[in-house]
Amino acid sequence: MSTAAALTPDEVRALPAMVGSKHAFAALAIGETTGYALIESGEFPIQVIRFGRTFRFRKADLLAFLGLSETAAAEVQSPAAPQNDGAPEVQSGAPSEQSAPTSASK
Repeated sequence: MSTAAALTPDEVRALPAMVGSKHAFAALAIGETTGYALIESGEFPIQVIRFGRTFRFRKADLLAFLGLSETAAAEVQSPAAPQNDGAPEVQSGAPSEQSAPTSASK
């Protein structure tokens, strides 16, 4: 059996909510032979969900095991507040401008 390339943290975050064996093994940077051996011995590091002959794994379990958050660190940090560019500020509760009603009668 072949060994898939290990997934980066961003690739793991981009996985669907439930992943198959190959993606789970790649997220954990283990080969298929080792992955299936761990499943069969009951030593796989996260919960294994069996559907007939296939196995599924929760992405949330993978993220937790790998110590990753659901969102990347860059997405969590909010950008710095923009500096005042000289534009007037709108105050809440201040009256707003309304256009005068027009009549289209002849």
